[in-house]
Amino acid sequence: MTEILEKIQTVAEFNNSETFDVYRHCAATLIQDEEEGINLLIHILNSREKFSKSLDEMLADLVESIGFYPYLKKESLNLSSTSSRIRQVASLSSNIQDKYFHEEQKYVLDLLNSDKNVIVSAPTSFGKSLLIEEIVASYKYNSIVVIQPTLALLDETRKKLSKYEENYKIIVRTSQEASTEKSNLFLLTSERVNEYQNLPDIDFLIIDEFYKLSSKRDDERSDSLNNAFRYILEKFNPKFYLLGPNIQGISKGFAEKYNAIFYKTSYSLVGCDEIDIYQEHKGKFGAQGEKKKYKEKILFDLLYDLKEQNTIIYCSSPARARYLSAEFLKYLIEKNESPKNRDLSLIDWIETYVSEDWTLVDCLKYRIGVHDGALQKHLTSSIIDYFNSGILKTLFCTATIIEGVNTTAKNVVFFDHKKGRNTPIDFFDYSNIKGRAGRLMEHYVGRIFNFNPTPKHDQVYIDIPFFEQNPISDEVLININNENILDKESEQYQYLSKIPENEKEIFSKNSLYIRGQDSLISKIRQDIREHYELICWDSTPRYRQLEYCLGLAWDYLIKPGENVNPMTKKKIVKVTFDYGINKSIIELVKNNFVYKKKLERYDSWSDKEILDESIRDSFQILRHWFQYKIPKWLLVVNELQRFVCSELGLRPGNYTFYASSIESDFVRGNLTILAEYGVPRSAIDKIEKYIDKDLNQDLVIKEIINKKIHEKPEFLSYEREKLISNYTEKDV
Repeated sequence: MTEILEKIQTVAEFNNSETFDVYRHCAATLIQDEEEGINLLIHILNSREKFSKSLDEMLADLVESIGFYPYLKKESLNLSSTSSRIRQVASLSSNIQDKYFHEEQKYVLDLLNSDKNVIVSAPTSFGKSLLIEEIVASYKYNSIVVIQPTLALLDETRKKLSKYEENYKIIVRTSQEASTEKSNLFLLTSERVNEYQNLPDIDFLIIDEFYKLSSKRDDERSDSLNNAFRYILEKFNPKFYLLGPNIQGISKGFAEKYNAIFYKTSYSLVGCDEIDIYQEHKGKFGAQGEKKKYKEKILFDLLYDLKEQNTIIYCSSPARARYLSAEFLKYLIEKNESPKNRDLSLIDWIETYVSEDWTLVDCLKYRIGVHDGALQKHLTSSIIDYFNSGILKTLFCTATIIEGVNTTAKNVVFFDHKKGRNTPIDFFDYSNIKGRAGRLMEHYVGRIFNFNPTPKHDQVYIDIPFFEQNPISDEVLININNENILDKESEQYQYLSKIPENEKEIFSKNSLYIRGQDSLISKIRQDIREHYELICWDSTPRYRQLEYCLGLAWDYLIKPGENVNPMTKKKIVKVTFDYGINKSIIELVKNNFVYKKKLERYDSWSDKEILDESIRDSFQILRHWFQYKIPKWLLVVNELQRFVCSELGLRPGNYTFYASSIESDFVRGNLTILAEYGVPRSAIDKIEKYIDKDLNQDLVIKEIINKKIHEKPEFLSYEREKLISNYTEKDV
């Protein structure tokens, strides 16, 4: 097998007889070892121009024999027999125009159309998400919920499914009400499912990347996903479809209880060649000193050789992605490479609203992108679009790339061997990183370049904590009905049982660190009279009020072992209060820069390096703290102080306005949907004066089009593009 693959890669052209021999060998291999045969066929298709066209019928029969129907159309291959043509027509979608399913997709679709719930483990290149579109396009269901782990994935799904807006109201925010006139399609994170008030009767539930249910994969959002899944199952009993990659099995008994089929397949229409860079340079790579520099040089030499191909580099953290992108930029400049992208509209926006000196500006000019969880949504979305269209060729990514963001990368570089500082990349993560190499209907064969030893092969079984309850967190256990609790002798159950029912109801609704809430409510009871003015405030807090309430959250709501670095209790109050006054990312960056300049550890850094670090830090604060952690904390403290005040007959405070303002970046209520759609804050600020504050948020985009607001001269080209990208044909 290896010999024939090498021959396909090295031989310039195969004559008629040689082509026949390769095709015959492929047919025999498919019978003896289908997985090997499929890999060989993918490599044949990848080098199709080398083979004799006179034997295309034979190639078509090989492709059809394993159900690669989408590739028959892609390669304009014609089947020779009536029976094979009938099978091809049978693989055509009934609901999506001109879309063929491959054999395994069709099998999963048949399962979805049966009375069974379906749990699928399949490779990244299987095309699992196409089946989501098929479910939506069938119009069989009145209310569908799609839960995905990241806003980036949800936004990608929203754009793909926006063509069905005639039949569905697409709901992406908890403030949007369900329609009573047409079907509803909810595209939400698990947190938003838990926060959504008055869900209608849900008849289909989809959970993408369902491995995030597991309590054993070190994901802080596992609790909220378990609570959302359990709630929808128990409340509505919908059909469900769970999809994810590289999973061997799930909690024993779950499929039987919920009338589900767990289906695992390794079927893939994309091949991946592994290149072992680590072994070639064994003993020469390291994390410090000369070995670190050597490893980086080998990486940059490789990227230079691949500069006309789309390549992703996996990095352990946002800081690593920014550092390596800046170092590669220096490398290209030393090579006398010239900038290719001087006039990108995104560059103009960054220079106007962030900084002209941000290294990302120069990276973009040299076709280098960065993708991580710290960047604003519109930035990551634009960078992915530039990468997929070939404007950018090199993309330095963090674990965000593991979580299903779709790219057209030919190559992936497995450069760092950890997630964050301490968590090693295991075989499951490695498989997901590797799965980003190549792309269904784009690249037949991807390549992964391993700069580390391949992690030890292990089998991943996903526990479902609300069902298995071993292990289970307090935050999930507190929501389970008493009759469904398996171990009533456990310390956890005994502890939760002693919490008064009215307090337990609030703690579970808040869905945050239960023992912390329990201690915090006692602290509020203790302090309420002495510090009433600090606790019971409305609207916008004074500095001391914010300091006191965020201090309580910091002291009581951070779970043991939760990583909050580099944030500190003192800094979180200062940056939150200041941002509430100036509401400006530029001011946040400036303040960060001034603060870091005073610190001894930055003495050896250049101003540009400190600026880059300040921007990274500021975007991280904006995304993680302002738009996620702090609003949640404040709402929890708010509920607890209201409860205590009710007990004591005191007038409570109300933090909801301030918390929701922070979460929505101080954007006016009916315009927050624009931020959800990836419109930058700068554009939303300009739009505000043209849109009535009482206009329903669902009509905002249509109003912008009808009034041609985006054509006003004050909008930058980039802002205009981001607005236009949300138009659908029916809007125009």
